[in-house]
Amino acid sequence: MNQLSDRLNSLSPSATLAMSQKSAELKAQGVDVINLSVGEPDFNTPDHIKEAAKKAIDDNFSRYSPVPGYPALRNAIVEKLKKENGLEYTAAQISCANGAKQSVCNAILVLVNPGDEVIVPAPYWVSYPEMVKLAEGNPVIVTAGIEQDFKITPAQLEAAITPKTKALILCSPSNPTGSVYSKEELAGLAAVLAKHPQVVVIADEIYEHINYIGKHQSIAQFPEMKERTVIVNGVSKAYAMTGWRIGFIAGPEWIVKACNKLQGQYTSGPCSVSQKAAEAAYTGTQAPVEEMRKAFERRRDLIVKLAKEVPGFEVNVPEGAFYLFPKCSSFFGKSAGDRKIENSDDLAMYLLEVAHVACVGGTSFGAPECIRMSYATSDENIVEAISRIKEALSKLA
Repeated sequence: MNQLSDRLNSLSPSATLAMSQKSAELKAQGVDVINLSVGEPDFNTPDHIKEAAKKAIDDNFSRYSPVPGYPALRNAIVEKLKKENGLEYTAAQISCANGAKQSVCNAILVLVNPGDEVIVPAPYWVSYPEMVKLAEGNPVIVTAGIEQDFKITPAQLEAAITPKTKALILCSPSNPTGSVYSKEELAGLAAVLAKHPQVVVIADEIYEHINYIGKHQSIAQFPEMKERTVIVNGVSKAYAMTGWRIGFIAGPEWIVKACNKLQGQYTSGPCSVSQKAAEAAYTGTQAPVEEMRKAFERRRDLIVKLAKEVPGFEVNVPEGAFYLFPKCSSFFGKSAGDRKIENSDDLAMYLLEVAHVACVGGTSFGAPECIRMSYATSDENIVEAISRIKEALSKLA
């Protein structure tokens, strides 16, 4: 028996979650593992947000919410988009989901038909191509290496578009690279897209506030793009609320209505208490967001400085998010004892088992020559982790 669906069999398991599990197993055995594999802030949710959640429980926000979320939360998101991004939306153009991950997947599932193409710039977040496959679409990978700061050019985008192209997934600031598209770079991509009105942009902006170069820029700001862009965002990264599971889309009403229809059949509205917490995140003080951003910037400077001192690593300077994505292909083909490093996944496993530092190999991010390190951890951990990595790599010959 045991006949799983073709849909399920076409998916790859999440490499980031697999690495977290492997490091947790070593920790359980008493090994002192420094975990640089997880994509979540190491801060606690700010107190005023927690208080709002407690109040929501006392006020009996314990029933089903509307599928797209409570009007109060959607209106708070409308205000946020207007104030922070200069973008005008109505509450009917907002749909909240169980995290930005579901928001991205909803958008893909309502737009993509079997055989449709979705352009996915690489390096990419591991789930994008898998979600496209789930919708029976074809991910079209466009690769941007470290020499171009992992950002695709207008010429690359133009070359990838065909009559079958349905969407482009654009993540800025980027997971896994930390790269941030400037207003000028986005304008260049928008100029290409203007010639291809059938292409919708799914703009994943979940790392918006973890930005070290000034104001966040959204591709939705260009008049010709607003009606063709689905902004995806949420509270996970900016407010240290990964477990609360609240994400949202803002976009054309026809797409938002479709996402509501889809979500109405398979999850309904997101957690009621989490929604009230998210509302407080958007309407309350933004001081904790800036405090966390400053801490991430300090750590970014620290890990970049230390990683540049590791012989064999090629390092660029990420402008946002909390990841470093060094190129490490100089170690491929080298060995330590009977262990041979063939690719970055081998290297990540070597670093976990020998240096006791958990990173994620770049293969599942579409960049097999790189490795992802999250610096959402303490300064002490960063210093110790890079020291261990340096020592372990020096044993490869």
